[in-house]
Amino acid sequence: MVAQHRTPCSRCLHQTGAVIAEQGDVLQMANKPMHQRLLEHLNTAVVVLDSQLQMVWMNPAAETLLAVSLVRVKGSTPDNMTGLDDTLINVLRKALEEQHPYTQREAEIINAAHEALTVDFTATPISANELLVEIEPRDRLMQISREEALIARQEAVKVLTRGLAHEVKNPLGGIRGAAQLLERDLPEPQMVEFTRIIIEEVDRLRDLVDRMLGPNRPPLQAPVNVHAVTERVRALLQAEGSAITLSADYDPSLPEVIGDEGQLIQAVLNIARNATQALNEQPQPDSPQPDAAPYEITLRTRARRQFTLGHERHRLVCELAIIDNGPGIPESLRETLFYPMVSGRAEGSGLGLSIAQGILHQHQGLIECDSRPGHTEFRLLIPLAGTSGDHT
Repeated sequence: MVAQHRTPCSRCLHQTGAVIAEQGDVLQMANKPMHQRLLEHLNTAVVVLDSQLQMVWMNPAAETLLAVSLVRVKGSTPDNMTGLDDTLINVLRKALEEQHPYTQREAEIINAAHEALTVDFTATPISANELLVEIEPRDRLMQISREEALIARQEAVKVLTRGLAHEVKNPLGGIRGAAQLLERDLPEPQMVEFTRIIIEEVDRLRDLVDRMLGPNRPPLQAPVNVHAVTERVRALLQAEGSAITLSADYDPSLPEVIGDEGQLIQAVLNIARNATQALNEQPQPDSPQPDAAPYEITLRTRARRQFTLGHERHRLVCELAIIDNGPGIPESLRETLFYPMVSGRAEGSGLGLSIAQGILHQHQGLIECDSRPGHTEFRLLIPLAGTSGDHT
């Protein structure tokens, strides 16, 4: 009987190669010193620099944070790699020269992806010629702190408003009733006009208090197309005859949110209408600046992944932004922007933003605002159904 020689199939060769590669990775990992394996598994970004502040080594967390690979930037200096300013470079040099650790809190750096980051970093000399730098991102923690403060302020305002509404509406009802009784017994018909004024003003105050309280019913829970909301708002603003340019920048892959379409339209309309009215009160760019762009409002939608709202982390959040290129919000108003009766316009009631924030809270979301001359952005953040994750 003659033995037959069988040629291995390509699938078997592929599987064998994968096993050999995996074993090689395991062997390579096992051959690494324990300290290097520990550093590579840290969530904190760690960078090692030489005496010339040139890159010697970084762990995977640093590669992710700085958006670069060690192979690409080995031998580079931090100012070329991350855009550190002279102040931070001097801190690194000082730590190495004095052989003393230094910590810099909330430093601003720009990574290779041109993303601005706020970080804490500590520079620790490990020898006369080597410097270990630990980099801890602060943006997410600062964002969580801002959101918690915003939510806490909104809850305090809500409690205050409800108490005020109760105290105001009771005497208003008494005043209205007394005016009606007085109207019946007035001897002269022309004096009825005065009681009518009293009744009308009482009704106006009552309506104002009701508006301060915001929506008086829980939101509906139904699938809502966010772009149907934004297009409805655009149509309403265009129907009002505004001269401001309204543009759209949508993410078509954004899924539906669960909520109340009518309330979401009201929230977006309040913010967009505020922006339109504020821009209409400003003079359009004219001849002294011929290249200046006319005022414009942009409605933009994006998906934000692994986003934290309050203490809860969501895998996917809908971000609906209302952006204008006007002069910006005065610094004095930014901290109290969402309080009732606070307005930067002489004709404004100061209720639109407060009501919008209340609507977003009913949808487990919130509104953030960033403003500087030439760019004001309100971001409505709404968690998408079934995307809640861990608590931070």
